[in-house]
Amino acid sequence: MGLIAVEGMQFYAHHGYYKEEQVLGGKYTVDVYLQLNLEEAAISDKLEKTVNYEEIYRLIKQEMEVHARLIEHVCKRISDKIHLKYPGLTSLKVRVSKHHPPLKGQVDRVFTELES
Repeated sequence: MGLIAVEGMQFYAHHGYYKEEQVLGGKYTVDVYLQLNLEEAAISDKLEKTVNYEEIYRLIKQEMEVHARLIEHVCKRISDKIHLKYPGLTSLKVRVSKHHPPLKGQVDRVFTELES
């Protein structure tokens, strides 16, 4: 078993419960952690035997461009798309962080994390 992580993908997106967030947008970071059998890829040195990071980024970018009110919803959509593309995953963790949420105080970020 092995782990592939793609961390720190940054996006400007228009997610948020409040109208101002939906209009103004904000900074988001997405991290994904994929567990799968990497033995065949390690032996063969062939990209088709593993997860293509470029494809992961593309799938996430597409989902980040679709407006949502909750980052929980964005997280679930990302998870579903990755599982659809890579059904052989033994587990997947997706974290969507929202930077400087509109709270009445200084908060660097909040995040939602889903594991499947």
